[in-house]
Amino acid sequence: MIRILALDASAKAASAAVCEDEKCVALYYQNSAPVHSVTLLPMAEEMLGGCGLSLSDIDLIAVSRGPGSFTGLRIAAAAAKGLMWGADKPGCGVSTLEAMAWQAAHMKGSLICCVMDARRGEVYNALFRADGARPLRLCPDRALSLDALLDETDEPLLLIGDGAELCAAEMTRRGRAFTLAPENIRHQNAYGVAMAALHVPEDRRESTDPVYLRLSQAERERNARLAAEKNNSRK
Repeated sequence: MIRILALDASAKAASAAVCEDEKCVALYYQNSAPVHSVTLLPMAEEMLGGCGLSLSDIDLIAVSRGPGSFTGLRIAAAAAKGLMWGADKPGCGVSTLEAMAWQAAHMKGSLICCVMDARRGEVYNALFRADGARPLRLCPDRALSLDALLDETDEPLLLIGDGAELCAAEMTRRGRAFTLAPENIRHQNAYGVAMAALHVPEDRRESTDPVYLRLSQAERERNARLAAEKNNSRK
């Protein structure tokens, strides 16, 4: 048995979970836009205490490493690293999108469309096929326009993630068939993070460092400013 403490703060919701293999022992979930830097670690500590567990009882610390909120991903990564270093435990970072797909893996045959609102006219997305036991990845994590995503396939989609409603609205406008994942599994949560980490071989565990897919707004503004200064210097 492997006991996993998983954390997710990739979007508005934040959550922590304890799993023993595929069994969810505890899940603490909050979708009320709190300040994750204030709530995430206390959430994990309260959950562990309620289970009569401590960090010494944990075998692996898992965290969603992105894509997602730049701030939320950094907070979760810092929390995971603090717990790893403090308790001398191994860690595993997993794709936020893949973690969401694990929540719908039981819906056999479905084309799972994991979608997060990336703003600026784009979504973060990955597609998976549910085989009843696990999600089978069909493409890498990517940032793309909603039009580009929906032009890829005419197959009905199972929409999951904090961008599911956005995608559903556009599919409704186009007269396309889709299914919204049930509310209780629609948004990313730490149980999916634990399941994704559980199925990563020990020698292939990823770093817990965040993966953003896009530059942050501050970086984009800095690059634009530097480009403008360079152009002005040539005049």
